[in-house]
Amino acid sequence: MTTWVLLRGLTREAGHWGAFPDLLRAHLQTGTRIVALDLPGNGVLNMVTSPLHIETFAQECRARLHAMDLAPPYRVVAMSLGAMVAVEWASQHPVELACGVLINTSLRPFSPWYQRLRPANYGALLRLALSSQPARAQEAAVLALTTRHPPQPATVLERWMALRLAHPVTRANALRQLAAAARYRAPRRAPLVPLLAVASAADGLVDPRCSHRLARQWQLPLAEHPTAGHDLPLDDGPWLAATVGRWVASLGT
Repeated sequence: MTTWVLLRGLTREAGHWGAFPDLLRAHLQTGTRIVALDLPGNGVLNMVTSPLHIETFAQECRARLHAMDLAPPYRVVAMSLGAMVAVEWASQHPVELACGVLINTSLRPFSPWYQRLRPANYGALLRLALSSQPARAQEAAVLALTTRHPPQPATVLERWMALRLAHPVTRANALRQLAAAARYRAPRRAPLVPLLAVASAADGLVDPRCSHRLARQWQLPLAEHPTAGHDLPLDDGPWLAATVGRWVASLGT
């Protein structure tokens, strides 16, 4: 059975994928297994200390899959911070990954700091990391930062509030994840794994030019959604699932 691994971004957990795993499954071969992993510090691992290095995040993901008796090769769909983890994984252990999809990520040394995380958002992100505001106010701020046209935003907000209350991310872990992302430096040469870069043209958090530059540097295929925000799986999950499905079919894997 083919195993697809889903990795979310900064302070987000497996539950934030919402309906996307089912949408993706509909575009993949019958019998596909989809596993949404929480990064250390998020979701069911919210009481685990987040690493300060992307390399350690990748090692933890590998260890968890091994503990679940899920053998490689894996296929990965990862966004933002999770995509950095996927890049490191592909670089260090290419035989373990059959392919990977990198959504709205930004990597040194290919993009400048002011494109990797738009400066206009620094204050908002620090307030979110350090704030003691009610869950609704914090999740409403995240929704505004990361989406452009989410379906049923009121329902999404209620679901995100429930996730935050069930698995609160500590301030220390939020800051440690920010630090890990900021200090990570990707290899100049592309990993020996087929990769697809995916960007959202209306991403207000990470400049989509980061994905464009990565695709040029590593000679990757690039797919871009014309209107979605940073949280592409939420803004247009059907488009993303169909895009991944077509790309995987073109690989013949």
